[in-house]
Amino acid sequence: MTTKNSLEETNSGWLNGFIGVLLFSGSLPATRVAVLEFDPVFLTVARAVIATCLAGGVLLAFREKQPARKQIFPLVIVAVGVVIGFPLLTALALQYITSANSIVFVGILPMATAVFGIVRGGERPKPVFWLFSVTGSLLVVGYAVAQGAATSPIGNVLMIAAILLCGLGYAEGAKLSKELGGWQVISWALVISFPVMLPLALIYLPASFEGISVRAWAGLSYVSFFSMFIAFIFWYRGLAQGGIATIGQLQLLQPLFGLALAAVLLHEKVSVGMFAITIGVILCVAGTKKFAR
Repeated sequence: MTTKNSLEETNSGWLNGFIGVLLFSGSLPATRVAVLEFDPVFLTVARAVIATCLAGGVLLAFREKQPARKQIFPLVIVAVGVVIGFPLLTALALQYITSANSIVFVGILPMATAVFGIVRGGERPKPVFWLFSVTGSLLVVGYAVAQGAATSPIGNVLMIAAILLCGLGYAEGAKLSKELGGWQVISWALVISFPVMLPLALIYLPASFEGISVRAWAGLSYVSFFSMFIAFIFWYRGLAQGGIATIGQLQLLQPLFGLALAAVLLHEKVSVGMFAITIGVILCVAGTKKFAR
């Protein structure tokens, strides 16, 4: 009975994780659209403020208890990683590189998440797990090089720093989700960051919003509601159910989903080699799922 329940929870973790990845896949294309007309710092703080209003309302509606004192520091780590660090650094990077080029860097995010999951969460996947994980990451990184992602050193450095902070935030949030719950973690992380983000939003508030296109507003709306809040509900729940290192490998699919969106919505050039890489990455995800535990 225990084994059956454990299997059902793991499968549920894969489903929740997949939904989270699917929603996250639109983040960089949406950021690219928004950052063309909004200041990167304003975009970062505005999305956090908007998401905090939503998260705060949900916390009040469900009358959630405040986090314990020992949970505050982990929540700060989550806030630094996914509320401030990743959004800001990616917004800055997208001033130098296209969303298609930035998306492929997400291919190393599963490795970063798995490593932080081991350091912070004490997970110990089987050795063959790392074979599939590294292979999947190399496929995506190799594809990035083939697509010319190394054209801007500044953009590359910013994306790598963003990925490291994001991996830390994912791992810390997943660990905390077992105590607080998935949506509660991102909600409290947003609330904790609010005293910093709101003043910054007012400081960087544009003198006028005249001339801002519907596309830019749509980009801001997506990263505020979906990237900054809704996607995390599924993602942290999936990581808590199936394991940080295990479910984190679903992120190998995110670059491919994101590239497809960049090609369709932004008309950015994407090589047909993407399909071959997609097959390889899917096989690696299947391998990590089989040998994770």
